[in-house]
Formats: sequence, structure tokens, C-alpha cells
Amino acid sequence: MRHIFLIVTLFLILIGCSKSSDPTADRSTFSLTRFAIDEKEGNIFKGIAIKPKITLIFDKAVDKKNIEQNVELFYNGTKYGLDFNFSSDNKTVTIFPKVNLSPLSSYHLVIRSTLIAQSGERLDSEKDYTFTTAIDSTDKFPRISTEELLTKVQRQTFSYFWDFAHPASGMIRERNTSGDVVTTGGSGFGVMAIISAAERGFITKSQGMERVKKIVSFLKSADRYHGAFSHWYNGNTGKTVPFSQKDDGADLVETALLFQGLLAARNYFNDIALSEDITALYNAVEWSFFRNNQKGLFWHWSPTYAWDMNLKVKGWNEALILYVLAAGSPTFPIDKEDYEEGWANNGGIQNGSLYYGITLPLGPERGGPLFISQYSFLGLNPHGLKDKYADYELQVRSHTLINRAYCIANPHNFYGYSAQCWGLTASDSYDGYSAHSPTNDRGVISPTAALSSMPYTPEESLDALEFMYYKLGDRIWGEYGFKDAFSLDKLWFADSYLAIDQGPIIIGIENYRSGLLWSLFMQCPEVKNGLTKLDFTSPNI
Repeated sequence: MRHIFLIVTLFLILIGCSKSSDPTADRSTFSLTRFAIDEKEGNIFKGIAIKPKITLIFDKAVDKKNIEQNVELFYNGTKYGLDFNFSSDNKTVTIFPKVNLSPLSSYHLVIRSTLIAQSGERLDSEKDYTFTTAIDSTDKFPRISTEELLTKVQRQTFSYFWDFAHPASGMIRERNTSGDVVTTGGSGFGVMAIISAAERGFITKSQGMERVKKIVSFLKSADRYHGAFSHWYNGNTGKTVPFSQKDDGADLVETALLFQGLLAARNYFNDIALSEDITALYNAVEWSFFRNNQKGLFWHWSPTYAWDMNLKVKGWNEALILYVLAAGSPTFPIDKEDYEEGWANNGGIQNGSLYYGITLPLGPERGGPLFISQYSFLGLNPHGLKDKYADYELQVRSHTLINRAYCIANPHNFYGYSAQCWGLTASDSYDGYSAHSPTNDRGVISPTAALSSMPYTPEESLDALEFMYYKLGDRIWGEYGFKDAFSLDKLWFADSYLAIDQGPIIIGIENYRSGLLWSLFMQCPEVKNGLTKLDFTSPNI
């Protein structure tokens, strides 16, 4: 019994010694009652100055001796020095970094629970605050004239279509990581980019014609399906690369986007052999086959899965050009009823609602991604173009201004959106490819959206161009012009370039400057016939 008593007594003595060796064990705690950065409070801190003022207010006076090792600022694991100022009662601590922070960067401030009050209490818990710094408003490149800037953007972006084209075929790679995979619609944009480059003197007209001949030679031997081309090809072999499991054959919309470029090239280069080849390829497309015995056109047909994709091209989207080219075909034309019942959905394409005080004639709520008002109008001139459903000049301008107005309103409070930083369209994002729009907003801005809209909204697009080049150029300007997308809210900047995003930038700027691609395309008899057959009116037909 005595033995047990001695053991218990020794145990209690050891516990007592252990407690007395921890000077804070019996102490109560104190609290942080206010945390602010540049007078901002809450849980999200974005757009913070590069020399921020950080304010801590505690419910008890802090011990000034141990604050430096218990309040620390980090960036990517690197610790930044801090200066501390104290109020007369030592309850308020004002902190400034010793050096300016980097713009558009993420930092975190740690306040450790080992921070001690003057009266000995310990901080109730560790605090960790993350904040991101603001855009650096200084110019990243020397200022040049607007005309010089437009030329520079066209020239640099053209490099994607010239230097990075597939060496064997001349076709355009889908993206800068695509290897041998080339894209049909993007190659149509590439042909129009080549025309623009030849006209601007980036290459000679002879060089441009030889490259287009190389592309056409490849297309003549590439896999075709009832005359139509697939979405992707192997640039060496001309064999179809499936876009998805059942999308392993004809892609009629990609085919139309390709011919938008080829028909413009036929007029520009005016070479007999090239003209004959382009005309033969166009006339071989069995547009009427793709009705699938219905009214309207279907996007896909597969030699393996036939019509299983079952995607009818109807409603307002990027494919108006398809119906115009199909209607104008001298060999396999569609009827006006295909346009009315298919594309126009018997008037179902109309909208007519007001968004931000702007009437939207056609399309989905708030317009959808901007590419749907751009792709068809790289060749089709919307100025003065009308049918019973819309004035297309009004349509493309209204859609663009609604997109911009939405970004200015910024209902999700994404950092960086403004009257100069706007434009939602399909592009890469921080979590994969997405069709960004006012109804699918992830905080991602795509340069192609505003820049390709320059023919419709010149002042607004030029403002965006200058902001993106001068203020963000160190982050988004690269080897092939503007990179695909960025999010100032997420501090994410793409490394990618996509043909279908780069091409409309060059072409849109050229149409703004000279109307060259519009003029060439609208001269084509097939285009005039197609528009007339579908009851469009235009001063250009």
C-alpha cells in the first residue's frame, strides 16, 4: 500500500513540475479584434497596393519584444521584412513591408499563436491571411502610335500562322502544343491571316500564294466525307484525327470556316491554277447531303457512326457562314427552307431583350460568348447586311457592347474587370477550355474577344488593346502575340496560343483598318448567290 502511495505522489510531483516548466500553461488568451489591409476588411483581399498598410487591433496590449518573430509575411516561401508601429496603448499595430511587393502576386501573412500580450496571455489561435497585389499601372513597353501598335500586333500574331505552320502541309496547328495535329477552321483563318500579311508587307504576295498552294495541295489529298473536311488532320498524312469518339468524319462548320478563307484567297491571288483548285474543292462539298433528309443542316457525319452526333446547326451561333456557302453552291445547294426551319428555327433565333440598356436582336441571354458574332463575319461584311430577322451590323455591335457592359458591371466581383479589361469568349482557362460568357463567367478574360471585335467597337477595342499591351504586356504578350487568356482574379496567365483565337485578331484588325477580307469575300459569286437566295440584303451584293 505504501508502495502505491509513493508512486502516486511521485506522479503528481512530476505533473506539477511539467506545468511549472510551461510559463503559458495556465494563462488565458487574448484576441485579434480587427485585421485590415489598406483599410479593407473581410476574407478576400485583392488589388492590394505594393506597399500595403496592414492594421492589427488586439483586445490587449501586445508584447513588442516578441512580435517580429510571430508576425511574418511570405511569398512562395520567402520571408519579407516588416516594419512595426505601435499605438500608445500597444493594442494597435500598423505594419508595412520594408520593400515594395511585386504586382499581381499572392502573399500570406501569418500571426502565430505564440504571440504574447504584455500581461502574459497568449494569442487565442494562429491567423493566416492571403492577399494579392494590384496591377502595376506603369507601361511595360514604350508608347508607339496606334497604327504602329496595330501593325505590331498583326505582325507578331501572324508568326503563329507562318513560322509555326505545319512544315509538311502548311496547315495550321490547333494550338502551340499540338505537334502534327492541324485544324481545318483554324487553317481557314490562317489563309486570311496570310492575305493580311501579304497586304501589309510582312511577306511578299508571291510567298503568300505559294503557302496557300501548299495548303490546297494537302487538302486535295486529305480525307474527305461527301466532299467535307474533318475537324482535325495529321499534318503529315492527311488522315483524319478524331476530335471525339464519334466526331471522326465530316465537320461541316469547320469546312465552311475553311472555305471562308480559301474563297477570299481565290480572289486575292488571282492565280488560275489555284483558283481552279479552290473552286473544285468547294463544288465537291455535298452540302445538301448534310440535311439528313430534313430541313436544315447537321454539323457532323461519320463513316462509322453516321448521324449519331445528331447536332443540328440551328439558332444563333458562329455558323451563319455555313448556310450562306451551302445556299450558294452551284452543285449541291440547300434551299431557303433549310435556312428558315433549320438555322432561323422559324424565328426562334430572335431575342429582342434589353441588357444593360442595349437591345440584342438575336441569340441567347446576354449574347453568349463573343466568338459567335465573329467567326462568320471575318468574311461576311455585317455593315448593311440585313434579313427579316436582324440588322447584322446592329447584332454584332450590340452583342459586343453587352459583353463589355457585363464585365464593367462585374456581378461576381472578379478582380481586374473594367472598361479597358473586358471580353468573354471561348478560350483556355485555369481549369480547362471553356466557352466564357455572361452566363458562364469564371473570371477569365480572352484577348481575342475584344481585339477581334475592333471592326464593330473600335474605340472600346482600342482601349482594351492599349491596356493589355502596355499594362499587362509583361504577363500576356509573347512570341506569337497575345497569349490565349488570363485571370487577374486568380493570378493565372495562359502559356497557350490557339489558331481559332489568334486568327480573328489579325483578321478583325485588318477589316477595321482596310476592310480587305470583307471586300475579297463579298466579291465571290457563290457568296452573293447564297445571300440573295436566303433573302439577305446588303450594299455589297
